[in-house]
Amino acid sequence: MASLYVGDLHPCVREVMLYQKFSPAGHILSIRVCSDTMTRCSLGCGCVNFWQKADAERALNTMNFDIIMGRPVRIMWCQRDASLRKSGVGNIFIKNLDKSIDTKSLYDDFSVFGNILSCKVVCDKNGSKGFGFVHFETPEAAEEAIEKMNDTMLNGRKVFVCHFKCQKERRVEMLRALRK
Repeated sequence: MASLYVGDLHPCVREVMLYQKFSPAGHILSIRVCSDTMTRCSLGCGCVNFWQKADAERALNTMNFDIIMGRPVRIMWCQRDASLRKSGVGNIFIKNLDKSIDTKSLYDDFSVFGNILSCKVVCDKNGSKGFGFVHFETPEAAEEAIEKMNDTMLNGRKVFVCHFKCQKERRVEMLRALRK
């Protein structure tokens, strides 16, 4: 596996820009910026495929959150198995984040608990929406992060940290609670 997902791309980023950014890390097999099939507009993400895993690891470790066209990009291993990506195992939800906390600072705050596969503070045109997600490699790391970070202060605000639950799961729980 030598494929990296690159997210949070500026809409004007093209393959040649990613090649220029990532080629110092090693030999690149292919690059693709994902776009809408109808409009051809960028979806804000892409894949960089290296010949060797060591080169991809080097890029991940040294270029994550680097700025491309004014935006810090998120880099993580490509996860082609949708069931693993969507399982929620090792995935936590954090809310009540101070607006000053960005994806990189969230990553830095939670990386002490284990290897992070993905990290994201959700934003809109006005900035942070006050919540985010961290997906750990292991469920044990997620458990420790929840145990140690829930109800603690981050940048002057008490944060709530729990297991990630998809919208369908939250609805089912809400209906159960209403029936009681």
